[in-house]
Amino acid sequence: MLDITIISLGKMKESYWQEAAAEYIKRLRPYIRLKEVELAPASFSKDTKEKAKEVESRRIMDFLNKSGSGKEQPAVYLLAERGREYDSPALAAWLENNSPLILIIGGALGFSAELYRRYPQISLSPLTFPHELARVVVLEQLYRAASILNKKEYHY
Repeated sequence: MLDITIISLGKMKESYWQEAAAEYIKRLRPYIRLKEVELAPASFSKDTKEKAKEVESRRIMDFLNKSGSGKEQPAVYLLAERGREYDSPALAAWLENNSPLILIIGGALGFSAELYRRYPQISLSPLTFPHELARVVVLEQLYRAASILNKKEYHY
């Protein structure tokens, strides 16, 4: 069973995103030990964007440092449009070899330069998505990968 934590900045506010996420979480239960962590995003103005990214970076690092003790250390990856791209079968194979795993979905401004330097990135797409949609896409792709790994008919 895969062990995956998804960290995201911000809550899913709209009910349609919540419902979509809940459906994939339900489908994932037999295959993935999933933990979701929502961290508070930093508010920002036109003049405080870099400061907001630094605040969010600290929140992410604080969480990672607090959860880092104990058992096997998970691999940490940022989900970013400039990251490594996978097709679905390759993502499934990659996930199978990278569990436990922490995937981080950034806030509206993306990640700080420090986080980009510190952690490798994978990409859902070269496009940029709002964090709520990105979470649903991640959950769907995790379900697709689990289906591939377990030889279920979902990916054709």
